[in-house]
Amino acid sequence: MKFEYVAEEAKCRAGLLYNIRTPQRDAAHVACMDLCHAYNHALPSDFQERERILRKLFGKLGAEPYVEPDIFCGFGSNIEAGDRLFVNSGCVFVDPGKIVFGDDVLIGPQCGFYTAIHPLDPKARAEGYEVAEPIRVGNNVWFGGHVCVLPGVSIGHNSVIGAGSVVTRDIPAGVLAVGNPCRVVRGIACASV
Repeated sequence: MKFEYVAEEAKCRAGLLYNIRTPQRDAAHVACMDLCHAYNHALPSDFQERERILRKLFGKLGAEPYVEPDIFCGFGSNIEAGDRLFVNSGCVFVDPGKIVFGDDVLIGPQCGFYTAIHPLDPKARAEGYEVAEPIRVGNNVWFGGHVCVLPGVSIGHNSVIGAGSVVTRDIPAGVLAVGNPCRVVRGIACASV
């Protein structure tokens, strides 16, 4: 049984169609849900405990993270974040594929980052197949509330994604992008503070 899981996990990492129905994958998901539950129910004032749980939950986590409850992650171990990650309340990270955030990323409330793609073929969906494509976010990116980032998207450094946007394709560095589907509106002139 372990061999089957390793084979399916390798397919997932390679961006190939893989089957989600393995006991090991289910166990990893339940362990992640337990960590999310512990985090979401930790005392807000107990910063040390909250950070300890986050460091167990995420695959990599830089300095000074701040994450509001209620957070939901599929596995957690596939999320990597640089320094000073800020995540507002109610965010969802569906992470069979990698989700990588640079430094100083600000994520508004109710945002979702989704790496899983289910097949259009109903038979393949019913049999538990999917593909995972990574999401990559550069440094100093700000997501307004209720942003949805779809599988395979990369967002460049210093960009802002407006509230309510559905990001279906890559966004370059240094731009304001908004809408459904999300489109570049204009460049952003970066001023020193």
